[in-house]
This record gives sequence, structure tokens and C-alpha cells, in this order.
Amino acid sequence: MDFLGLISFYPAWYSKVLNCSWSLQFDEVCRNVPCRVLPVSICMAKKKIARKIIKKKVLRKVPRKKTGQRKAAGKKTAGIPGKAGSGGRDGGGKAEVIHVDDMYSDWFIDYASYVILERAVPNVRDGLKPVQRRILHTLKEKDDGRYNKVANLVGHTMQYHPHGDASIADALVSLGQKNLLIDTQGNWGNILTGDKAAASRYIEARLTKFALEVAFNSKTTEWAASYDGRNKEPVTLPVKFPLLLAQGAEGIAVGLACKILPHNFNELVDGCIKALRKKPVEIFPDFPTGGLIDVSEYNRGLRGGRVRVRARIERTKTKRVLRITEVPFGTTAGALMDNIVAANEKGKIKISKIEDITAEKVEINVHLPIGLDPDTAIEALYAFTDCEMSISPNSCVIEDNKPRFLGVDELLKRSALHTRDLLQWELEIKLGELQDKWHFSSLERIFIEERIYRRIEECTTWEAVISEIWKGLKPFLKKLKREVTDDDIVRLTEIRIKRISKFDSLKADELICGIEQQITETEKDLKGLTRYAVRYFKDLKEKYGADRARKTEITEFGKVVARSVAVATETLYLNSRDGFAGFGVKRDGTIVDKCSRMDDVIVFGREGTMKVSKVAEKTYVGKNPAHVAIFRKEEPKFYCMIYRDGRDGPSRVKRFSVKGVTRDKMYELSKGAKGTRILYFSAHDSEDDTPPVTVVLKAAPRLRTKEVEVDFGEVAVKGRASQGSIITRHKVDKVVRRKSQMELL
Repeated sequence: MDFLGLISFYPAWYSKVLNCSWSLQFDEVCRNVPCRVLPVSICMAKKKIARKIIKKKVLRKVPRKKTGQRKAAGKKTAGIPGKAGSGGRDGGGKAEVIHVDDMYSDWFIDYASYVILERAVPNVRDGLKPVQRRILHTLKEKDDGRYNKVANLVGHTMQYHPHGDASIADALVSLGQKNLLIDTQGNWGNILTGDKAAASRYIEARLTKFALEVAFNSKTTEWAASYDGRNKEPVTLPVKFPLLLAQGAEGIAVGLACKILPHNFNELVDGCIKALRKKPVEIFPDFPTGGLIDVSEYNRGLRGGRVRVRARIERTKTKRVLRITEVPFGTTAGALMDNIVAANEKGKIKISKIEDITAEKVEINVHLPIGLDPDTAIEALYAFTDCEMSISPNSCVIEDNKPRFLGVDELLKRSALHTRDLLQWELEIKLGELQDKWHFSSLERIFIEERIYRRIEECTTWEAVISEIWKGLKPFLKKLKREVTDDDIVRLTEIRIKRISKFDSLKADELICGIEQQITETEKDLKGLTRYAVRYFKDLKEKYGADRARKTEITEFGKVVARSVAVATETLYLNSRDGFAGFGVKRDGTIVDKCSRMDDVIVFGREGTMKVSKVAEKTYVGKNPAHVAIFRKEEPKFYCMIYRDGRDGPSRVKRFSVKGVTRDKMYELSKGAKGTRILYFSAHDSEDDTPPVTVVLKAAPRLRTKEVEVDFGEVAVKGRASQGSIITRHKVDKVVRRKSQMELL
């Protein structure tokens, strides 16, 4: 919505524009100051630009008032925008200057408040957003038991909702797909496949019996004028059911979001009964798409909580085909299949084929390659695809024209108590109507049986007629339960001669007895209001809850470690000559190991460095590295190393293991002296695996010992930062690995 469109909804804002004193023409300001409604961060940037423009073109000509002066001027205007004192724009006085940047700040706050209260967040009393409430009100107005074209409903709703037909049509389709309040006919789309509904001119709708019973009662509805004052619309509907929790709600406002998950119909009814009986209530989401849900971190639907939802995956008899029969809430069968294909192309999972044959129910067949364990494949699907999703609820509602964050249990309790109050109101109205009916029926019987109507035959004036009826009723007034009014007398005069001639005393007595019985029952219900409300909810469950069993299974998920279920679909290659490693270096490289794209690779450089990085298609690891391998933290390795410390330093031996590391960080295995060189390096799975080696020294004068035997079994295992023990201070020619006794045998 642009600037002109925004002020068209707020005449008060437009009056400010008309009444303020401009140093520039309005059109010129509109050209220079972009006033689109944007997110907060962008709006602040736009505000700074607007300030610069105003300073250049307005503030040079009109001095800016200080805050104290503005407040004083505001008091003098007596609440009339743009007028100072008694003069104003047309009164001959001095006009007050209203700066555009200040107006922009106020307007943005007003707009943000409007979006929160009137667009995105549902009301706690009926659980509806304004557009949903106006749609239901339109459906009630058009209700005659037959279906209505959605296009016609959309046009009728625009009398109450001034935001275009597209938003109304989308909201109406969303309500219809929830299968609770609206009875649909035609192609309304499919929440399982993601197919959209047909055009609004092809589909039809009407209210369900459930909606007519729980959501409407003109006698208990508060009304307000529509946006143009031509019609009346409900402030809130008198909904006698926790509709907000049954349907769920989602909306994004300015600086505020709302996400309430749907819950099961029967569980909500049972929860309301518990709340009325003052018992603890605990409810959890239930999704129309089914699936599995872990609610251990639900946190009553408040901020900070989350639920994990999974697709239902079944094994088939062939063991090479997995069947997905239910998808997680928030995705569709088509989107899930595309996500699985994308994960397979990235090498995260391994499948041979996938088929989507979803119709009335979800059915996606995932074909596995030969040799792949089905359990491992299922865990991989949960780890790397949308077969498992995390949803973060944020239970926010409007209460007393303010956003409130309330847990789902509190929302259910408030709905149950609100329903009881509405039922009490309806019973009081019913009791009053029954008492009025009994009063007039008794009055009518007296009027006819005592032939009071004959007293008015000779009356010539209206006053005389009224007077004679009063005189005739006077002996019988004690039999009535309340006083007789002039309106009652007028109603008696409106009784037709045909009714008087066919009056039956027995039927009149039966009618009065029936009314008295209804009055007694209504008074009993008012005294036992909680019992009456419980009976009301039980009747709802009996009439409408038969086909509303829970679809989402509540369970607990174990956390899937992605690395542990990643399928080794790639091969790591090493090109020592050029110094590259990766699964894309197949042409000039040698095979290092099988790996997945989730694995890490550890590289030990000849200069005494170590680095752990993620497996990539091609990455530089340095020419002729000492060792390159797949790094798995859960599978510790033991490394044996002999190195020269510096260019002319001593040769040292060390044995170490690598535990915690930071990815892509370079670690020094020595003091870091220039010229350090690894002379020997080996990796072993066990601490007991200690190869014997011989260090051959270079020939030198007076050098008696030419070889040094090294047994790594005598070297303690330490951390990677340890310096090790000195073997010799002489120059080393080479290090030769000796064969062990087992190898000799």
C-alpha cells in the first residue's frame, strides 16, 4: 500500500495534510519523499532520507520548533490538526508548521497498530481475524440453506472488509479447507498435494450446521458500524467453542507474529469440560495431514517452544521400498518429493527411484538401492529431508485491544468460561422471553374467558377503550406475576375476532403449563450453570465429534545425528603432486576412503600443521601432505610422528590423539619454528598398535651411532600440542619402518 492509499483509509491523517502549512507543494513532497510502508529497518532508512530532503527544502525556510514549543502549540489548537489558536488556515491567524518526518513517525506507529489489531492477529473472544469474522457474517446474511458462489460471497464481504477481493478469497478458501465452519462444493484444492482451489466463480460454500449452532446469535452479538458507515458488522461473534485452538492461526504483523497450531476437536471439548470442573488441562496439536509429533518442548504453545513433526514412513515386504503415507504439517506431498530428490542429488541420501501416487491419501514410494539398510535409509530421510520438520509456535491474541501472549491451556480455559457466560446470557434472554410469553398468555386468557372485550363495544374513543380494559382486568391483576403495562393493553386490543371465537380454554391451559415447565427448567439451568455448560459440550461432541479422531500420533523422537546416518555416496581422492583433495579429484588422484558430503577431512602437512575441514569437491591441502584421511570424532585415532624441530633443530618423537577441533583452523603440531619437517607419520586405530622404526642418521665426523631404534610403545599418548621427546640432535637421513615379529612370521 503506498502513501496515498494509506491515508485514504485514515481521514484524520489526510486532514493533517490539508490543514498543515507547507513550504513546498504537496505533489513536490510526494515526489521527493518515498513513503511506502516497509519493514522497520527499511522504514528507518527511508526516514533518514526524508529528513535530509526536508532539511534542504523546508527547514531552511521555516524554523523548526523545539519540543516544549510544540507541546504549547498543541495545547492552543484544542485538538484541531493544523490550526493554531482561533485563527487556523482560514481564520486569519498563524498556521502551525507540521514537519513531514514527525508525521511519518506517527503514521507508521498508527499503521503498525492497525495491522496488529485489525489484520494479522486473532481476537481471544471468538478466535477470528477480522477478515474471517466478516466472511462468516456474510455467509450468515446470505444463508438460506443453499450454496452460494464464492465470487458472490467475496463481493458481499467487501462491504465490510476494505482490503480487496484477493485477501477475502484466500481467507475464504483457507477457512473452507479446515472443514469445520464452511460446507464446500467444488474444487477447493488439496492440503495434501498443495493443489490450489479453482477460481471463485466455480466453487460454492455455505455454513455448516456446527457453525450455525456455535457461532451466531444476534441477541448476544455486539455490533458496530462498518468502515463506510453504511452497514453494521459484529465486533466479535458469540462463539461458544474454542475455535482458535481448533483451527489454528498464523499471521505476520509489524514487529509481531502469531502462530497457533490446530488441535483435536474432541480433545478440546474434553479440555473445556475439565476447565469448567476446575481440573488441570493439557492439550497438544493435532494436524489434518497426520504424521508423528514430539511435544516434549511444546511449552504450552508460547514463544521459545517447538514441536518436531515427522512423516509416517512404512516398510514394505520387499524391504527395498519405503512408503510415506502421511506428511508433516506445513509441507505437501509434491514439495516433500522434490525435497527428497534434491537431497539425493546433493549426496546426502541414497535412493534409486521415487514415485508420488498421492490421491485421496498420501502415498510416496521411495525405492532404495541394493544393499542399503531400510532403517538407515529412514533415519537419513528424517535427518536430511523435510520428512522431519521443527515448528516454533507463538501463541499471541488480541485482548482488550492489546496483543497478549497466552498459553494454549489458558486460551482453552478462557474459551470455556466465555462459553459459559454466553450460555448464561442466552438462558437469561430465554427466561425473559418465556416470562413475557406466560404473562401475555395469561392476560389473553383472562381477557377472553372473562369477556372483557365486550366492555369496549360501546366505547367511542381510544381512551375509553383503554380505560374499560383496565377496569375489567383490575380484579385479576393479582394472578399475574408482574405488572400490566399500557403496551400489554394495546396488544390485547390487537387480538383478532377469529382468535376470540376459536379460543379453547383447555389448549390455553396446556400452553401456559408448558411455558411454566420451560421456565422451571431454565431457572434450574441458570442455578446449575456449570452443569448446563458441561452438558452443552457433551452434546457438541456427540453430534459433531464422531469423525474427528486424532490424526497425529504423539510420540518421542530420538535425536538423529546427521553424520551417523549419512550414506557414503562419494569417494575422497588425493592428488599429492598438485596438493588437492576432494570427491571431484578423480582424474589425477588416488583413492583415500569412501565418504559422505557430511564428513570432515583431516590433513597433516609436512611442515608440522594440522587442519580439519568439510569434505568438498576440490580443496587445496598442500603439496605432498604427510597424511590425509576422513576425520570421525566418534572414532578416535592414534598418531605416531617423528619430526625435525626447525631447520637445524633436534629430531623429536611424539604420539598423540586428536579430540576437539575447530573446523578450518590451522593447528601447529610443533613449536612452529621455521623449517620444521615431518620425517615420519602413521595413523592407527588402537593405542596398542605401535610400529617399530629405525632412524637412520646422516654420516658425520666422529659419529659412532648411525641408527637409532624407536619403539612407539614406550612413548606416552599425549595431546596434539605436546612437543615430544628428543631422539637425536644429529641430522637424520631417513626413517625406516622395521617389520614386527608377527610380520616376520
